[in-house]
Amino acid sequence: MGDRARGAVLYGCAAVLLAGGATWWVWAAPRDAAVDPTIERWRQTAMRLLPDQPEQDDADMLALAPETDHQVLAKVDGGNYRVSVVCVGGARSQVRVSLGEAGTDSGHGLDCADGAVRDRFDVATSGRLRMFVSVNDAGPVVFRYTLLRRGD
Repeated sequence: MGDRARGAVLYGCAAVLLAGGATWWVWAAPRDAAVDPTIERWRQTAMRLLPDQPEQDDADMLALAPETDHQVLAKVDGGNYRVSVVCVGGARSQVRVSLGEAGTDSGHGLDCADGAVRDRFDVATSGRLRMFVSVNDAGPVVFRYTLLRRGD
């Protein structure tokens, strides 16, 4: 085989590899997930029940599946904070919010059934706040929290 033939084979193989890689890249790209209208409605309800405030130090909203444990870690300055939480979900759905290590304290339970109300409690931190959120088997739920610094 001559140099020209080897070059043609080499370029042909490179073109096939490039085409195959491009095809895989397009095929494997994540698709826009369809948003469940129920979850979107629960997100809007959670935002209405616990809106953002200009002076808040941290806030987040999470859609959590049934029987899920999730850790929330907020980096804040040391001091006293008011933690406001709300959970919105279907019938019999509940979450348990714990501030200790997972499984070391019983935490605070929240009902998430439609029309849920927000709850709040005060905590002192030394630079970060760790919350463990556990969802019962009747999920999914939307959980929202805000942190607001309290005067010392």
